[in-house]
Amino acid sequence: MDQNGARIGHETEPGENQNMQEFLAHQELGLDFPTQGEIRQGFIATIRENEILVSIGTKSEGVISGREIEQIPEDERQAFYVGQEIPVYVISPEDQNGNVVLSYLKAREEKDWNDVEKLLESSLPWDSTIVGYNKGGLIAIVGRLSGFIPASQISLLRRPGSNEYPEQNYNSLVGEPIRVRVIEVDRNRRRLILSEKLALLETRETLKDRLIDELSEGDVRTGRVTSLADFGAFVNIDGADGLVHLSEISWEHIQHPNEVLKIGDQVQVRVIGVDRERKRIGLSIRQLQQDPWMARIGELKEGMLVEGTITHLTKFGAFARLDDDLEGLIHVSELSEQRISHPKEVVKEGDVLTLRVINIDSERRRIGLSRRKVDSAEYADLDWKMALEEEVSVTQKEREPEAEVKAAAE
Repeated sequence: MDQNGARIGHETEPGENQNMQEFLAHQELGLDFPTQGEIRQGFIATIRENEILVSIGTKSEGVISGREIEQIPEDERQAFYVGQEIPVYVISPEDQNGNVVLSYLKAREEKDWNDVEKLLESSLPWDSTIVGYNKGGLIAIVGRLSGFIPASQISLLRRPGSNEYPEQNYNSLVGEPIRVRVIEVDRNRRRLILSEKLALLETRETLKDRLIDELSEGDVRTGRVTSLADFGAFVNIDGADGLVHLSEISWEHIQHPNEVLKIGDQVQVRVIGVDRERKRIGLSIRQLQQDPWMARIGELKEGMLVEGTITHLTKFGAFARLDDDLEGLIHVSELSEQRISHPKEVVKEGDVLTLRVINIDSERRRIGLSRRKVDSAEYADLDWKMALEEEVSVTQKEREPEAEVKAAAE
């Protein structure tokens, strides 16, 4: 010792404390100390009635306490097994007993918030289930989070017949599947807003793009009527809507699609137009049906004589009804041998006339008639042949019963 009583050779060196810290650090070099709020993947080491020990790479296992265990859904808790990998949230790196306190539910919830933020960024839809409602809209689940669907974001398909949607009707929707899109995420306020409308819109657009690429004019598809308008009907085929224009719904003249169609009807349609640039699909119902006009003119022939009743007059001619559903036009030049300026000079509505068929335009569905050519010499031979054919036909029909009786007797 020196005169001050200190031991010679054992003075405290300036770096001695630093060396001790390095030694301790070296001893714990393989340990990864957790921090509060961190989410880790761990492995279940022990399962007890009131606690679960999870290995997360520290010198001792972390603990999920009994209180939290009770909050884990029973079916999920019963499925836990030793060695299972699970996410855990670090509530405290060290409690008063020196344990790392963990939360399984908090980790899952944080993961769900991360997932919904990604869904918001990507605009991808999510298939969910309606679990509840309030006066403002519906509640659906995304992961373990409850999201709110405001009434303005609920699809009109869930509101048949009216834009109003009384709160009491929401109850019938609980349990139904629903596709939604995340439109707002506020983790601090625990606010998650969803939209069914946007999810359906994007789904339809995607389906329509794919369908338009596949369709060709002339294709025949089966679809369902989704809406009716003054100008036509919209028919959904394979998830995308196409338009059947009013003129392509029926061969008969109709004023509105609701005369022959109703929402929900299943119909066959022919593709008559595909506008890939404007993403429009033109459809026809009538082109898959027999044209009744063609059946009605089956016995008409150019040159034959028919009886017609004048129905109305125009400056360019007179229309004549041949039967209940068939009408032809007598052009003003075909009404008289004399030159006239208006049909009213020689005929009036209600007149019953003998007329000659001079033209049948099947494509435009028009019949041309003539009054002045009824006695025309150019049709004399044709009239004689038609009269002869009619007489032969009548004679054959009269003989048919006699032949049947004779055959039966033999």
